[in-house]
Amino acid sequence: MPALRAEGVYKVFGRRPGEAVRRLQAGASVEDVKPHGTAAVIDASFEVADGETFVVMGLSGSGKSTLIRMLNGLWRPTSGRVMIGDTDISGISGRELRALRQQRVSMVFQHFALLPHRSVLDNAAYPLALQDVDRTERRRRAGEALEMVGLAGWEDHLPSQLSGGMRQRVGLARALAAGTDILLMDEAFSALDPLIRREMQEQLLELQQTLGKTIVFITHDLNEAMHLGDRIAVMREGRIVQIGTSEQILSDPATDYVAQFVADVDKTRVLTAASVMVRPAAVVTTGAGPRVALREMREAQASAAYLVDRDRTLRGVLRDDDVVQALRDGSDSLVDLTRDEVTAVSTETLLMDVFAPSAETPLPVPVVDDRGRLVGVIPRVTLLEAMSRNLADPTTVSADADPAALDGTTTEVSA
Repeated sequence: MPALRAEGVYKVFGRRPGEAVRRLQAGASVEDVKPHGTAAVIDASFEVADGETFVVMGLSGSGKSTLIRMLNGLWRPTSGRVMIGDTDISGISGRELRALRQQRVSMVFQHFALLPHRSVLDNAAYPLALQDVDRTERRRRAGEALEMVGLAGWEDHLPSQLSGGMRQRVGLARALAAGTDILLMDEAFSALDPLIRREMQEQLLELQQTLGKTIVFITHDLNEAMHLGDRIAVMREGRIVQIGTSEQILSDPATDYVAQFVADVDKTRVLTAASVMVRPAAVVTTGAGPRVALREMREAQASAAYLVDRDRTLRGVLRDDDVVQALRDGSDSLVDLTRDEVTAVSTETLLMDVFAPSAETPLPVPVVDDRGRLVGVIPRVTLLEAMSRNLADPTTVSADADPAALDGTTTEVSA
């Protein structure tokens, strides 16, 4: 079961919101329904998996802040359902909604929302006080949360004594201290200067690796969305126009609007090795001999081959001149001929981090999975091409490709 989901959610403000929804569902435009109401969110549907960071991105007026206010019950949908687990929060009482917020959903706001006359520790402990948690226990949990966000030693200070970044850390600690599984973050870092904002993004990523919360993060910043999100929902004029990973949105924008939105993104900071890798031209197993290795290189028109174990674990690179010499010497072993001159990268390595190993050798950079198995290679020309265009290459190898399927039958003129 998803941690959170929205099903056909509409939010219309005005005199006749129900009539506006009916007309929208029948195909009327936003302009057509204005006499009945202003449509802020139109037919929003998505699921957020347990432990996922789901980013909702859009410009001002796109409906993203309205959407998040429906996700925690501050506003009820005009139509549709918002589900937290198996609970439809659109139809529960105010008392049940307050209990759900205390126990299952926390909010981190753009402008901190701290209590100015309470200490940092008491601010972090505030949601636990609302839950009637014992004072000693809530202060202990609040202290642990403050330590997580790097504010140990600041417990007795007032919010006015903190920088903007530190105050936002208090807001994050307060959400963590509550112990809820879901965090809703509404433009949480947009009030911070760029350097502090980047620090907070990195802090959130580090915490997420440890805690595995379910996060819905609202932002108007595309780079922030792509840096933080496991998946991104792009909103425009109340509608979700595309949902996908950063790579999917970059490589296959669903609309011209999305394509224009991502046109100036530095792809090397978003796309990974798995996005651009191709099949290796020449691959030889350790059980083969020099004659087999030379045949593979000849058929692939390559001057080198990758040596792998039977389970496709990468052992190194074979050069044609080394193999020829071994054949003359009557050697049957290829293992002793391998060179480690090429640095392998993982499927999750960002392209910006592939340039250095690519510059060290004329050979394609090998890509390995989390078990060290060869799953693809990145020729330098492919790396450069990836910088200049969105990818739509049918020869690209999927990140979850079976290594056994990489049979070395492509026509790359290199290893």
